Amino acid sequence: MSYQRPLMPKSTAVWLIENTALTFRQIAKFCDIHELEVQAIADQKSYSGIIGISPIRNGQLSQAQIDKCSKEPTLDLIMEREYIIGSLEKRTAKKARYTPIIRRQDKPSAILWLINKFPQIDDNKIIKLIGTTRKTIESIRNKEHWNIVNIKPKDPVVLGLCSQHDLNELEKKLS
Repeated sequence: MSYQRPLMPKSTAVWLIENTALTFRQIAKFCDIHELEVQAIADQKSYSGIIGISPIRNGQLSQAQIDKCSKEPTLDLIMEREYIIGSLEKRTAKKARYTPIIRRQDKPSAILWLINKFPQIDDNKIIKLIGTTRKTIESIRNKEHWNIVNIKPKDPVVLGLCSQHDLNELEKKLS
């Protein structure tokens, strides 16, 4: 499992310094900051205005783990498994993406490219991949688009409308 930084590491370090008996090394390693920086925070030489944020409330650490590491200075704090899994799920969630105005004119070219490359492709898959409307897809399929004579098929990845990974996933589903 890869290491993940805590949310707002310096605020987390401030809270750990003020509320635990952990060593500077343990705090530095968990927060992914230098040990001298942790010492400067503790001496209030730097980051004096930062308000501490509890890693327990955020679900990054458990009180039991902090107590265990406080008693044994050689142990390292480890991010809670549920926090890591939750943040990975948030990252993979799809959301509506904004297409700049300059790239919107490229969508018909990408639609034509997808229709030519994958004749059996469903409209919903095109809508999800490049974020267009069903009406635009139908008008291009039926050669009724207002600008059909000027539309040249172009790869949507090259146009920046989708990622190569997304296009490869679509290709796997269609084959």
